[in-house]
Amino acid sequence: MSQPPTSEPSAAPGAAASAVPATVVPVPEVPSPEGAAGEGSEAAAAPRRAALLAEVAQLPALPGVYRYFDAAGNVLYVGKAKNLRRRVSSYFQKDHGGTRIGVMVGRIARMETTVVRTEAEALLLENNLIKALNPRFNILFRDDKSYPYLQLVSHRFPRIAYYRGAMDKKHRYFGPYPSAWAVKESIQLLQKVFRLRTCEDTVFANRSRPCLLYQIRRCTAPCVGLISDADYTRDVHNAERFLRGEQQQLLDQLQQRMMAHAESFEYEKAAELRNQISALSRVLQQQSVEANSASSAEKDVDILAVKVQGGRACVNLAMVRGGRHLGDRAHFPAHVEEAAAIGAAESDVEEGEAGEGAGTAAAPVAPEVRVLEAFIAQHYLDSAVPPSLVLSHPVDAALIEALSQHAGSRVSAQHQPREQRRVWLQMAQQGAELALARLLAQEGSQRARTHALAEALGLEVQDLDTVRIECFDISHTAGEATQASCVVFENHQMSSAQYRRFNITGITPGDDYAAMRQVLTRRYGKLAEGVAAGTARMPDVVLVDGGRGQVSMAREVFEELGLDLSLIVGVEKGEGRKVGLEELVFADGRPKVYLGADSAALMLVAQIRDEAHRFAITGMRARRASVRTGGSRLEDIPGVGPKKRARLLQRFGGVRGVGQASIDELASVEGISKDLAEEIYRALH
Repeated sequence: MSQPPTSEPSAAPGAAASAVPATVVPVPEVPSPEGAAGEGSEAAAAPRRAALLAEVAQLPALPGVYRYFDAAGNVLYVGKAKNLRRRVSSYFQKDHGGTRIGVMVGRIARMETTVVRTEAEALLLENNLIKALNPRFNILFRDDKSYPYLQLVSHRFPRIAYYRGAMDKKHRYFGPYPSAWAVKESIQLLQKVFRLRTCEDTVFANRSRPCLLYQIRRCTAPCVGLISDADYTRDVHNAERFLRGEQQQLLDQLQQRMMAHAESFEYEKAAELRNQISALSRVLQQQSVEANSASSAEKDVDILAVKVQGGRACVNLAMVRGGRHLGDRAHFPAHVEEAAAIGAAESDVEEGEAGEGAGTAAAPVAPEVRVLEAFIAQHYLDSAVPPSLVLSHPVDAALIEALSQHAGSRVSAQHQPREQRRVWLQMAQQGAELALARLLAQEGSQRARTHALAEALGLEVQDLDTVRIECFDISHTAGEATQASCVVFENHQMSSAQYRRFNITGITPGDDYAAMRQVLTRRYGKLAEGVAAGTARMPDVVLVDGGRGQVSMAREVFEELGLDLSLIVGVEKGEGRKVGLEELVFADGRPKVYLGADSAALMLVAQIRDEAHRFAITGMRARRASVRTGGSRLEDIPGVGPKKRARLLQRFGGVRGVGQASIDELASVEGISKDLAEEIYRALH
């Protein structure tokens, strides 16, 4: 029965450092539901469960984290417990039937546990592992983009900039902001009020006269000495105070300075301050700032509202920084139904842990609370935590305490706010409801389109969620920089992570048929071998943007590779090439199909085809621009990366200017050493 121990899965940064090595508990492999039936199934279940409980009985009655794996090594579930033995045994001590938790338990092949010192450590480790391992039955929030910040770049004359990525301590950062738009709007406000520069340092160092931003009163032109160091530093300091929420104090100070200049008959300086005060007042009025907030805890707040409906959930995160409402962002977790079902099944155990022998039953945890707790635990593991959270539902106090320990500062949570915070929460709740309704409508529409297309093409699939469509398009300019695109539609949505571009070479310029042959051969050549061996799967539909000519070429490729011709579908332009009159052309001899301008199936085909065209043409234009500007000549030089290449092109106005520059001139560019300048000079001459 025993299996060799498996290595501990790596946890994301921030996991509990005190966790002891994992205890690996091998579990007898469970027969699949299809293969177990009747008396045989019942007879096999009893000894299997007894053996499993014997293994589980060895677990300690301590707090920790447990992971369930299937026979293929995939993570099924990650959970935490105050008492590992009691929690883990609860999964196997009763028959869960055909419920989701029963399905999960039936797939468990092995288990790993990690003992920690406290419940807070268990909570942090659990969510680190959830983010790292992507379990099938846990609520999972995916955030493929870090939050943007407003950056004050360290310099004699600091500039304001949009920034996303790892922070450098030598610069100052404000945020995070919910979107790029919010950052750029804040930059525009700072330009209007404090007139700080936004240009790159290389541009700043090479100006000989003020730029247009000075002319429209968005910059004070420190590049050409039109403002003193002291005055510019004062403007930077005032901008920082504004971003920190000290708006009223800043207004009072500006008014005092304006009156002092007026009393000294310095009317021009007084007028400048008057204009600045006027601009700042307009900004405050537009932003509806609470200028009387007493502390930073009142000015930096995250508002979290959750809505669960139709098996989906939305957590709307609204950010308030420096007393200014910066906007919100909606987050949609995966595996909500599965995790909610398992969470409901765990409620009995949680009640026992909370008050064993007390005689009072705890209320079941609502799905909204589980979703909100999962978001808080996962989101703030690697994001800055504000000192105050306003929540639409109350969460476990242990979670907030663990969050405070992780952040190294006190974090408070409030779910029944008053006054302005109540207004913010109502806005966030309305945003969550609208975002979830929009998502459900889009998913319903996409499912309907997938169903309509499956019917129109006669696809024999049991689960529409598994339908996969790949679409190809060719793009070039009079034969120049030919590129082919492959886009993927899967699970009722475009899957951009699986898109691919192919540089087409070795053909007659402008020969679209030869380009289509090359891309299909490259895409399905190796895949055909896997299909023949039973280790790979072809898409359900291969869409080709073109009529009979392109379909015939695709047919030849598929015949050579031994693939199913019925997969190929061409999208032929209709009469007059009008949108809505397209017809579908098949490689296996079926007659053309006209779906109708209002057909849901045609809408899906048009969506996929248009995405393939967009992806191909953007790639073609980038490649063409690189060839025409000669940027690729610089790319081929070792040591010249994107940043150095951009500085060179910006300084000398293009590759031609770089080629005409001397070694000393090249070495004067930031980041270009003498040796690298000589290498560049040799490569371009």
